[in-house]
Amino acid sequence: MSDMKYRILGNSGLRVSAVGLGCMGITHASGQPMSKRDGVEVLRQAYGMGYTFFDTAECYTGVYPDGSIAYNEEVVGEALRGVRDKVVIATKFGVRHGGDHLLLDSRPATIRASVEGSLARLGTDCIDLYYQHRIDPKVAPEEVAETMSELIKEGKIRHWGISEANEEYLRRAHAVCPVTAVENRYSMMARWHENLFSVLEELNIAFVAFSPLANGFLSGRYDEHTRF
Repeated sequence: MSDMKYRILGNSGLRVSAVGLGCMGITHASGQPMSKRDGVEVLRQAYGMGYTFFDTAECYTGVYPDGSIAYNEEVVGEALRGVRDKVVIATKFGVRHGGDHLLLDSRPATIRASVEGSLARLGTDCIDLYYQHRIDPKVAPEEVAETMSELIKEGKIRHWGISEANEEYLRRAHAVCPVTAVENRYSMMARWHENLFSVLEELNIAFVAFSPLANGFLSGRYDEHTRF
């Protein structure tokens, strides 16, 4: 992918590869986690192909065969340490896995604990793009945005975004601390966020599509016999 294109997210000045790499499957949700060595190699190969936009999350964890926790952020941090100033790392807060459902917590104290944990696992002193992973109905968007504003002033994050955002929440949050990007599911099989596009254009906020190939379904590589 030597002909990779690059673009700026919204009006942030954050330059990323037009195709980013979602790192989740290295440790989470796609069967057993890869070994750390193999995961690091995949990420370094991606960088060599022109990828500069890497997406991870606090909750993308798995369990290695020896019983230790496979932290996605640790794999990403190790792989990109030597090129840290040439890549954009996005990670996320506010979600824990509770079996078959998500546990949502975007209270300011939780966010502050999460950002410190992510910085340590990534081995960096600043996160380029920090997403609220899912909206927490118990915490007002203004409260989350104010916490993001404080973290930006403190130099812990550069920009922030929201995953699975809706218009009302986005407008309220953006009014307090400008949002750089919205990361929502989008593909030819998942088009229900298209009504948000005009709002994003109005506010000059980037749209980052996750699962653009419908978790691999649209690639034609997987069928009912596939085992991960």
